[in-house]
Amino acid sequence: MRYPIILAFLAAFLVSASLDPASAQLADTGNFHIVWEVKNRFRLFRKESDFLHQVAASRGDGVLAEERRLEASNGGVGWAQDVVGNLCLDDYGNLLQTCSRDGANENYLTPRDHAIGVAISGPVPQGETCAWTFDDGSGPLQKVSASCDAEVRLRVRYGHTTVATVDVPLGDGTAQRVATEINVRDLLIAGLGDSIAAGEGDPDQAVQLEGGFCFRRFGGGQYYRPGRAGFTGDRSCENGPASESAAKDWAHHGARWMSPACHRSLYSYQIRTALALAIEQPHAAVTFLPLACSGASVDTGMFNGQTFDDCPTDVGLDACAGTAPAQLTELKNIMARVHKQDPQRNLDMILLTIGANDVKFASLVANVIVDARTERILLGRGGGIVSVQDAEAALEQNLPAAFARLRAALKPYAGGNLARVVFISYANPAMQAPDKPCPGGRFGLDIHPAFSADATRLREAANFVDNRFLPTIRALATCDGKNACRDPMTDRMTFVDAHQSEFESHGMCVQGPDDPTFDRQCFSQDGKSFATDLVAASTDPLVCPLPPSDYRPYASRARWVRTANDSYFTAMTYPVGIPAMLRPTDIHDALWGVVSAVYGGAIHPTAEGYAAMADAAMPAVRVVLGVPQPPAVSVETLPPPPGPEQSPAPSPGQPPAAAPTLPPPPLQALPAPAVVPPRSP
Repeated sequence: MRYPIILAFLAAFLVSASLDPASAQLADTGNFHIVWEVKNRFRLFRKESDFLHQVAASRGDGVLAEERRLEASNGGVGWAQDVVGNLCLDDYGNLLQTCSRDGANENYLTPRDHAIGVAISGPVPQGETCAWTFDDGSGPLQKVSASCDAEVRLRVRYGHTTVATVDVPLGDGTAQRVATEINVRDLLIAGLGDSIAAGEGDPDQAVQLEGGFCFRRFGGGQYYRPGRAGFTGDRSCENGPASESAAKDWAHHGARWMSPACHRSLYSYQIRTALALAIEQPHAAVTFLPLACSGASVDTGMFNGQTFDDCPTDVGLDACAGTAPAQLTELKNIMARVHKQDPQRNLDMILLTIGANDVKFASLVANVIVDARTERILLGRGGGIVSVQDAEAALEQNLPAAFARLRAALKPYAGGNLARVVFISYANPAMQAPDKPCPGGRFGLDIHPAFSADATRLREAANFVDNRFLPTIRALATCDGKNACRDPMTDRMTFVDAHQSEFESHGMCVQGPDDPTFDRQCFSQDGKSFATDLVAASTDPLVCPLPPSDYRPYASRARWVRTANDSYFTAMTYPVGIPAMLRPTDIHDALWGVVSAVYGGAIHPTAEGYAAMADAAMPAVRVVLGVPQPPAVSVETLPPPPGPEQSPAPSPGQPPAAAPTLPPPPLQALPAPAVVPPRSP
């Protein structure tokens, strides 16, 4: 037992020994204890108000339920738009070494202390003042006098136990002394992987659309679709390429991401998992390292840098002629900075999703949805279209060796045991029900005249995903395949795929009666959502009477997968990270029309889909970290206590009377989580 703790309990004993028997008996009836929590404990957030907004939406019933409450409260426009500007990141998505959080400058990677709140639980005397002392063994006691029913805030040293002691007056001139230990556990978690890991499809601030904007067609012709709101340049195709100033203005009105180059988003399952962990564990802080990047494969992305996917909104299209650094290089550099300040601090967990780009999944999707012959030929020449057979060959020839290399690289960061790597698998995006792929057609795809899902190619792709890709990913991650791992005991990752069965009923073609009004009225079943008359479409490209601004990107839907229409109305991205021969030179170019409809996240999860993935991940995350599962929140009405005037019980089938739902208390009296021993890097 530590020296400060011995002193605290000795002091408590002396106080109680000095009381007469009557006073001692009165003190025993106090039934007080100290509760505490870490404040703003998701450390990527600068502002406690942003964290408390998440806490208020949480009811202990999962991330998906929380996401729906958040979006219901803001009309489906997205909660992250109010948070993305208040993160411990610069404008390019890089972690800040020093971050100002709630008025205090903190070292993000190696915090010296944490803000906490302490309070007294029990029937505290009203109007009385309680005397607090806090001892971390490093110097003079910190003393605070405060109203007994008030929360006391202070900062406690990280890595040291602080003993909190409070004297509670009992009304007869005596006091009861209560003491507890405060020891904050700061969890260091890295998020790695590809677009699914990054949160592609769900920008933190969705693009705003209005009016018409012209795109050219290959082989001649043109068509209009909604354009970016606020753009002051030429929206027609008649006057040649846009000027440099127009291109910059166009970029300025794009969607906003916490990392533009990698399309990282606060809606990603990795962020939502880490955030949910912070919400439910009041005695822990979560330091999250967002490193996943859209478009990453094991080789290009994890081990080597990759071309920027997008530009920040305030620069022109040519200003992103660079590469995003390799994720493993970033992780190595970050951990070197960590160990320079704290040699004992290591990663507690890695969240990972990777492999789809290694089998050219985006090009496989293009093979399904690009139907027009000219576009198929041009995209095929640039590698933008591949067949199931091509994907199958890459799966067999490339992925096993790539995974072996990745396991070896991650092992030092996982303490020599890859069980600390939680691999969250993909879901099949093309299912409308179990064992029933989507039927094909133009629903959700008529944002571009060349798009239509071919039923045969779609069925082949869906079967490949279910029967070959997903089982192979599982075998590689869990070492279940023959000779899959050199040392299965330490090479086996913690694997999560519980969300796959849920996605089977929420694929890209699924619709529901409660879908948003805009979706039901403006996205037609037969692919006739947009006006074909160029004169009318130039100002009003939608057939329905609603304006494009009525689209609600984060409203609840039956589908958990972004269609091409969804992607355009949510992100409308003009990507930079595409092959050179596919890179257009003008914002009205025919190629921009193709890629802007899909590169913002088509065939990626919606915010609801990512939330469902986070829910699937949480049980495994708790096991890996050794943290308790919070008790379930019950909303059922309890029966009245027995008594002479008790009302009769309701008859079978009759619901009990409703009871008001109370908000959770601000401080939770939960036991401190078990501490995982430090590991070698």
